[in-house]
Amino acid sequence: MLKRLLFWVTAAAAAVAVCTAVINAGMVWGEQRHMYADVGSVPERTVAIVPGAAILRSGALSAVFMDRANAAVALYQAGKAQKILVSGDNSTVEHNEVDPARKYLLSRGVPEEDIYLDHAGFDTYSTMYRAHEIFKVESAVIATQSFHLPRSIFIARTLGIDAVGLRADNVHLLPRNQVRESLARVKAVLDLIVHRIPKFLGEQIPIS
Repeated sequence: MLKRLLFWVTAAAAAVAVCTAVINAGMVWGEQRHMYADVGSVPERTVAIVPGAAILRSGALSAVFMDRANAAVALYQAGKAQKILVSGDNSTVEHNEVDPARKYLLSRGVPEEDIYLDHAGFDTYSTMYRAHEIFKVESAVIATQSFHLPRSIFIARTLGIDAVGLRADNVHLLPRNQVRESLARVKAVLDLIVHRIPKFLGEQIPIS
């Protein structure tokens, strides 16, 4: 009985490992054609999407978040995107990722009327879902790090956004980022299969 149990536990673990490897390899390989390393080669899209990231205790953007914001500014200044949508976690008054990003974009010369804020982008799936359903985004350039781009683009395109991505890779990332991302890719596939509805939706705010 114990040997049979161990067999099935081992078999299940192996199956999970294989599925995880296949999903990661497929997602990374499949979205490479939509990823760009320099602004000049990025095709024009309506909106630059900036996924949220950590905010420092001082209220400043973390290095990861700043790289994403700088990439969006570069896209905007080059005419590759006409609007910028910043998404992040603003679940409490004390935790607000999007307003510091707005202030930073303003300091870089992006006009207020071209900045849109998504206060309920609690994860990448919610960010892309709300971009499509709430902000009515049909085409976008996603500004984020290379490790995050395949999942972001995959989710966005599956949900109906004509999305490409610009790599924002000035920060050295730790190995745990890659481990976490490999698991997050599996979760993204499950979210799309069940068509998970984000907790907060609200009124539509079309980006024109």
